[in-house]
Amino acid sequence: MEKRLFTSECVTCGHPDKVADAISDAILDACIAQDPGSRVACETMVTTDFCVICGEITTKAVVDYAQVARDTIRSIGYTHPEDGFCADTVEILCKLHTQSADIALGTNDAVGGAGDQGMMFGGACAQTPELMPLPAALARTMANTLTDCVHRNPNLRPDGKTQVTVEFDENNRVVGVDTVVVSVMHSASFSIDQVRALVREQVIAPALAAYGFSLENVAHIFINPTGSFVIGGPNGDTGLTGRKIIVDTYGGYFSHGGGAFSGKDPTKVDRSAAYMARYMAKNLVAAGLATQVQVQLAYAIGVAEPVSVRVDSYGTGKVSDEKLTELLRKTCDLTPAGIIRKLELRRPIYAETASHGHFGVEGRPWEKTDLAEKLRSALN
Repeated sequence: MEKRLFTSECVTCGHPDKVADAISDAILDACIAQDPGSRVACETMVTTDFCVICGEITTKAVVDYAQVARDTIRSIGYTHPEDGFCADTVEILCKLHTQSADIALGTNDAVGGAGDQGMMFGGACAQTPELMPLPAALARTMANTLTDCVHRNPNLRPDGKTQVTVEFDENNRVVGVDTVVVSVMHSASFSIDQVRALVREQVIAPALAAYGFSLENVAHIFINPTGSFVIGGPNGDTGLTGRKIIVDTYGGYFSHGGGAFSGKDPTKVDRSAAYMARYMAKNLVAAGLATQVQVQLAYAIGVAEPVSVRVDSYGTGKVSDEKLTELLRKTCDLTPAGIIRKLELRRPIYAETASHGHFGVEGRPWEKTDLAEKLRSALN
């Protein structure tokens, strides 16, 4: 039989796009920490020893944006001037202004509407304990493990990528891991053989073991397949906020609405409604009402209630998708204000999401399964 393969990728917090995301979210956190009602839409670009911060911020907070960016770059691990991007030498330019008054009209407390039109997706499945697709979960775990190695080993640098291909059977059940790809930036003095040995034993092996697999079970493993990876980070490739939307969600396994997350306060439904969609999808699976679920929400700018809600259980639902959709509408407040209250989103919790992933991470409010029992009871 022909193999049924699915591949997801992830990147480390030192990838140029993720550096940009981290700066934008660190600035968001700094604003919300002082003024929970801050309106933030912060975009960042990074390149060789240069960082531009722009966008719209309306806040009572007093924030040194350049210092927040510099501290974030340092925490990621860019502290070597020879790498072409360093916290102590990077030039930082801030071009920020206040939120559009027209947008503010539709999102103020009296109206409580969505900050933009658009559709958002959330997904969950029973392939892993955290109810994430296995390819995305493995790729994320490897990326986070790689980041931990970077902080422990002075010969490694923060920029890195992972990719995992999983084989499924005709019933969409996991057969095994087919291919793993990992690339990591390193110092010129650290040989490619040393890089490959370290990554194989300290990154790939423990990540596979966490999900019940071993190196011997993987048909193909590629580590820094082009060889040396010394020129990297923002010096090797320009980074922009919001360019890793598939990495930030489900590795392509579920749909994506197109809106990015980082740098946006929770009145932006691109972010908050995507978190809520994940919460609802995860709770449907946790409740045993389906083994795989995708939830879609759609909003109109300035309108509080979603214009549509849709559940797709891929034929795995205990009841019809229409009934599951009705169940979510009855049990969840899907207005932006309701989502913000339920998930407690007016807190400085966002910088960690940019660095270590938005979904499948224990402790995030949208990862709770406290709705599962209520959903089960509502059907009885």
